[in-house]
Amino acid sequence: MTTALPPIQTERPYVLSIAGLDPSAGAGLLADVKVFEASRVYGLGVCTALTTQHDSDFRAVDWVPLDRIVAQCEPLFERYPIRVIKIGLIESLPVLASLLDWLHRTVPDPAIIWDPILKASAGFAFHAIDDRQPVVQLLRKLALLTPNAPEASQLTGTDQPWAAAEQLSAHCPVYLKGGHLPTQDGQVADYLLVDGYGIRSFPAPFIASGEKHGSGCVLSAAIAAGLAQGLPLPDACRQARRYMNQYLASSPTRLGFHSKIA
Repeated sequence: MTTALPPIQTERPYVLSIAGLDPSAGAGLLADVKVFEASRVYGLGVCTALTTQHDSDFRAVDWVPLDRIVAQCEPLFERYPIRVIKIGLIESLPVLASLLDWLHRTVPDPAIIWDPILKASAGFAFHAIDDRQPVVQLLRKLALLTPNAPEASQLTGTDQPWAAAEQLSAHCPVYLKGGHLPTQDGQVADYLLVDGYGIRSFPAPFIASGEKHGSGCVLSAAIAAGLAQGLPLPDACRQARRYMNQYLASSPTRLGFHSKIA
C-alpha cells in the first residue's frame, strides 16, 4: 500500500539555488535562501561546494561531484514545481554544461540564471577561461547571465565591460553588475540589462559603506525571486536593484541584513 504524500505549500512559488556553502552565510547557498525568504518565495538549496572562508578570507574549497549535485536535485524536482533556478559557484565549465543539459531534460522550459563566480571577493580565483567557445554553448541554455565587470571581461577576453556585456548578450540576456564599474560623479552606481531589446539602465545612489561579501549572489538571487513571482525580466531586475540598495545600506560591515523591500 502506497502512503500518500502530505500536501505541499502553494502560497509562494519555489526557487532553487544550486551553489556553494559559505559558513559565514554572506554568500552562496545560505545567502540565496535568505534573499528568497525575504522576497516571499520558497527557497530550496543544492550544494555544489564546501568552502572554508569568512567574509574577508577564502582558504579552501572542496567540490561536490556532479552525480551528487544531481542526486540532491532529483527529489526536489520530483516533489516541488520548480521552474526558476539560480546557479552560483560550480567546479568547472564542463560540470556546468552537464548540469544544464540535465536540468533542461528534467524541467519543462526552465528559467536558469548563472552568476559566474570566477573569483571570490577575498581574492581566491576559481576558474581560468582559456577556451571561450564552450561559454557560448552554455549561454544559449540560460535565461540570464549576471557577471560583474571583471567576469564579463574574463568570459569574452574584452577589456571594456560594456562591450563584453553586449558580446555576451548575443547569446542570452546579460545583467552587468555595477559594483566594479566607475560611478557617475562618484554618486550613482549603474547596473545594466543588455538583451535583444537594447540596454536598460538601473542607476542607484552610491553607498560608501556598501561593499558586501556575496553581493553578487544576493543580486542574482533577488532577480530569480522576481522571475518566480511572475515578473518580466526587466521588472525583476528593477526590483532586485531596489533589494540590493536596501541590503548594501543595511550594515557598515561586510555582512548585510536581509529584509522585505520597504
